[in-house]
Amino acid sequence: MPNMYCEREKEHLQSVQRAKEGVLSHTDVQKMCKIFQVLADSTRMKIVLALMKGEMCVYHLAEVCDATVSGVSHQLRILRDNGIVRTRRFGKNVEYSIADDHVREMVDLAVTHLSCVGATL
Repeated sequence: MPNMYCEREKEHLQSVQRAKEGVLSHTDVQKMCKIFQVLADSTRMKIVLALMKGEMCVYHLAEVCDATVSGVSHQLRILRDNGIVRTRRFGKNVEYSIADDHVREMVDLAVTHLSCVGATL
């Protein structure tokens, strides 16, 4: 039975089928959403952007973010627990860095997207 709301029913049904085949599992979609939720906080994004320039300790990250050490430490815990940053211990100091190139690529792409003509926020 033809769809009275769509003039391109046949092509769209093919698109629907391809989309259904490419959809991730509900669990994987939830995991992806969690990553974006974690990155959606402005302090955490500032931390990630700073760490993309190189490893830093919490004290210097607090300076970059114009935030308290305890506040940045809390945000770093969230980033670390979600696989966005990793730690390395140097004596008494802990240094933070971006966990992997995928994180770097996502953030780089978001920064690039800022300059797109159609990108309005």
